[in-house]
Amino acid sequence: MIIDDGYEILKEYQNKTMPSKGKAVGGVFLKWLLNNSTNVRHCRQVPLTRGPCPDTYVEFPDQVLQDEFDPPDRKFVAVAGADGCDPKVIQAADCKWLNWNVRLKAAGIDVEYICPDDICRFYSNKFPNQTVPVF
Repeated sequence: MIIDDGYEILKEYQNKTMPSKGKAVGGVFLKWLLNNSTNVRHCRQVPLTRGPCPDTYVEFPDQVLQDEFDPPDRKFVAVAGADGCDPKVIQAADCKWLNWNVRLKAAGIDVEYICPDDICRFYSNKFPNQTVPVF
């Protein structure tokens, strides 16, 4: 697992999940990540450099594409860009990422969708007049 050394990713996950309550997959994952964030066997931390505009990062590999991303999502691509070791972003449910597959891949970032059938269904529901992008 690769995270930023300023813990922006951990803070972002904590906005959406609660590791101390319930056994939902997101909470269990966050609890594991909080417990292992400094364990070099499981996590690697990389520095991020803030860009000139709010919520931008120098390490985001396609500065034009960065403007199309929701500000909270930019840190994930920036961390993959900062890592440089076969970077991959794992995406569970945000179907908008399908729109950026080609450009991210061209910039050296692969996105892996853990529930491809669900993500395609979400995309079709959100963008009913568009064809689901190939990934």
